Amino acid sequence: MPLVWNDSLLTGVTVVDSQHKELFRRINELLDSAGKSRERVQEITNFLQNYIVNHFGTEERLMLKTGYSDYQAHKGAHDKYSQEFKELKESIDREGVNINLTVKMNSLLIDWWINHINKVDKKMAEFIRDKI
Repeated sequence: MPLVWNDSLLTGVTVVDSQHKELFRRINELLDSAGKSRERVQEITNFLQNYIVNHFGTEERLMLKTGYSDYQAHKGAHDKYSQEFKELKESIDREGVNINLTVKMNSLLIDWWINHINKVDKKMAEFIRDKI
C-alpha cells in the first residue's frame, strides 16, 4: 500500500512541504522493496534514517527560531519516531522485508506520517508561516 501525497497535506511552509514529498517518495521505495536486494533495501533505509533526522532538524530549527510554544511536545514526537524508525531499520537489516515487518512498516511509514503532518505539522506551520 503506497503512501500517497496529495495537496491536502501541504503545510504552506515550502521547505517542509518539499521535504515531506521527498520522504513520501523514498518511503514508497522502501514499501516497494519486496524482491529487491538486501543491499538496495539497506541503501533506502540508510537514506531514510538520515533524511528523517535532517527533516526533523529543519522543523525544530524553525520552531526555535519563531518561539513555537509546542516545541517540546513536537520534538518529543520526533525523538520517539526516530527511535522507532531506528528499531524498524535494525529489524529490516537483520531479517529483510518480511510479512511480519510489513504491518509495522505500514503503521510507522504510512499512518504516522499522515497523522503527524495533518495534526502536528500543520499546527506548527500555522504558527511559523508568517514569522519566517
